[in-house]
Amino acid sequence: MPAERIADLTTPALQQSALARSSVLADYWALTKPDVNLLILITTFAGFCLARPIQSVDFPILLLFHTLLGTLLLASGTGTLNQFVERRFDAQMRRTKRRPLAAGRIEPSRALWFGISLSVSGAIYLAAAVNFLASLIAVLTWLSYLLLYTPLKRKTPLCTMAGAFPGAAPPLIGWAAASGKLSLEAWVLYGMVFLWQFPHFMAIAWMYREDYERAGYLVVPCGERRDSFMAWQTVLPSLGLIVLSLAPMLLGKEGLVFTVGALLFSVCFLYYGGQLALRKTNIVARRLLLASIFYLPLVFVLMMLDKM
Repeated sequence: MPAERIADLTTPALQQSALARSSVLADYWALTKPDVNLLILITTFAGFCLARPIQSVDFPILLLFHTLLGTLLLASGTGTLNQFVERRFDAQMRRTKRRPLAAGRIEPSRALWFGISLSVSGAIYLAAAVNFLASLIAVLTWLSYLLLYTPLKRKTPLCTMAGAFPGAAPPLIGWAAASGKLSLEAWVLYGMVFLWQFPHFMAIAWMYREDYERAGYLVVPCGERRDSFMAWQTVLPSLGLIVLSLAPMLLGKEGLVFTVGALLFSVCFLYYGGQLALRKTNIVARRLLLASIFYLPLVFVLMMLDKM
């Protein structure tokens, strides 16, 4: 058989094999929740750079790299294990039914070992390449997210508060990595991320409330309490963010530029949160979600710019 004919027969098979490998890699990448990891890395980076200003002569670029890589590994393992635990429930939700585990494209046992490997690697890497405190905070975050928040989602609407504790930890990891300790300013960052999560998640919970209810998640109460619960969980933390925006200036850590900018962003964030509390539509919820995605990075950028 001519060589050209052999090539014609084998090329489609090779292409199909390459596409299959690419699809598998894409599924494992999706298991790690890359969109969530991006925000985790941004807040970790901010915590690191606020503890060790980036314009300083001795800024530890290599240490920053180790911090971000270790945090990414552990966060990816957390996202994978979360999808492993919730795979049956994800399959019942329109928003998540196409995830690799929910759709059956990856075997649960493989996802389990993949998540464990990433988590252990991340914890060891942070301890060895960064410091023990950063690794300890990351491991406690991993434990509380998987063993506390994840199961509580099917038991009580207060799961949002339980999830906010580990969800606010990335700036602490960055701060601990850069300085080896946690100062009052680090806890202010923690408080800001902690409060930010409530309106952010309430926007998601409201948009997909029917999906969550179908899968048995109690992220918002059923019945008459649902509207008021969502409103309070959105508005009160947004008000808290306005108050907390003044804390860095009162501590003498930030100047007028940050204070004015942070107050402006926080008031805008409250506006969108108030709109959802009053109007309770999916369109308004989507606007609040978009505002929340911009709010946190902008506030942290303001902090870093004010340090320069």
